[in-house]
Amino acid sequence: MEWLSSLGFFGSALRFIILMLEVILVFNLMILVHEWGHFLAAKWRGLKIEKFYIWFGKPIWKKNINGVEYGLGSLPFGGFVALPQMAPMDAIEGKVEDRDALPPITALDKIIVAFAGPLFSFLLACVFALLVGWVGMPKRFNPVTTLGYIKPDSAGEKAGLKPGDKVLTIDGTPITSWDGPIDSLRERIAFSQGQTIEFVVEREGESKPIKLTSGFSVEKGGLLQRSGLRTVGVGPKFEFDVGEVKPNSPAAKVGIQKGDSITHLNGQLVMTPAAIDSFFDGKPEAVAKLKIKRGDQTLDVDLTVAKPDAPAGYDTPLHGMLYGSPADAESKQLTYPNWIASIKQASTMMARTLSGLFTAGDNVSLEHLSGPLKIGSIYYNLFKENDGWRMVLWFSVILNVNLALMNLIPFPVLDGGHIVMGIAEMIRRRPIVQMKWLEILQTACALMLFGFMIYVTWFDAWDLAGNGKKSKSEPKWEEIQFNG
Repeated sequence: MEWLSSLGFFGSALRFIILMLEVILVFNLMILVHEWGHFLAAKWRGLKIEKFYIWFGKPIWKKNINGVEYGLGSLPFGGFVALPQMAPMDAIEGKVEDRDALPPITALDKIIVAFAGPLFSFLLACVFALLVGWVGMPKRFNPVTTLGYIKPDSAGEKAGLKPGDKVLTIDGTPITSWDGPIDSLRERIAFSQGQTIEFVVEREGESKPIKLTSGFSVEKGGLLQRSGLRTVGVGPKFEFDVGEVKPNSPAAKVGIQKGDSITHLNGQLVMTPAAIDSFFDGKPEAVAKLKIKRGDQTLDVDLTVAKPDAPAGYDTPLHGMLYGSPADAESKQLTYPNWIASIKQASTMMARTLSGLFTAGDNVSLEHLSGPLKIGSIYYNLFKENDGWRMVLWFSVILNVNLALMNLIPFPVLDGGHIVMGIAEMIRRRPIVQMKWLEILQTACALMLFGFMIYVTWFDAWDLAGNGKKSKSEPKWEEIQFNG
């Protein structure tokens, strides 16, 4: 749909509306399927069904069909099926006048109806996983596990990690990629615990254990922005070349051209462009002696940096090169993951996240979770891409598994809470909490849940506004200009 943007303001506005409708459609599908599970289970067990709503709040639309009020709320934070014989939720679902006149239901009924929602979410995840395995998904994650750059004075440098080290395991977990969702170098560092991270690397053909014990970096957050996750100051090795050279820039003046491959810096093998950029940090007068390969030629150039003339007020010296990578083309290739592996991956991600949240000393906290706003923005950005619908299917696997597992947490207002209370009722042969107290508990927990949603949405909104970690003084590449 990128062609719509070429139609000016009207085309851009139309594209935005279409993308938003696609996002809303995906959200509604997941909510509908989850609540449909509760609905069908309640029908099967003979429960009274009063309402079936997508979203909360004042109804935008509602209609009564066969004694059930169907509706669309005004607050896009979920949905519900009003089952007055289950635990009461009058504060959210509306007052039920004849609850006392309804026949009681068994503990098994409560367990079945509560479990049906997560079950249907999990089954929807399986459907999405089958689709991903059929149509494929782009290769988005860097499979490299070899270090190409070590930041000076970082935990990695202090421990003795070196460029060229191939990371085999972190804290005993085999590493399969650099930035994948599980068992990747980034994920294992971010979820590491305690004051020690144990690496095993391959160096010169031999396995070498290395313990990182200090210098871990965690960007501090604040009232408006999330804290960062733990890093150790390492970057991946990958092939790169010069993708673009700004006219009149220092790189252009020494003859560097698009397509050149920079192989050495001051006699050291260059494994990542970060090594070049970091060389100039805090050293605007430094000279980088570069060895460049251009076809069959090998060239030696001395590169410095200079302040651009535009944008005005930007004072950071730059060399004027933008890098490219053969991996950019590889990322457009498709992979066809096994659907069981996709479900296992999503389940492992969720299990590790929950473990991180409830493990003392872990740097993962509630602020790192995302709400509907952030999730919606991810879908929006994926739909914007030409082949993004494939990644939408993949992300939907993860999200529906998360929805299933999150709802099984034994928190009173969630499905897991209903299941636990149902099991306890089966054991005691009577309800563990009187209905009037259960109503108070449910309402209080619902308010806590809404408070949490507001909490994460606060951070989501700040991130989406571009104010999270970005520097407002950092210009876009196309804005940078050097004089002649």
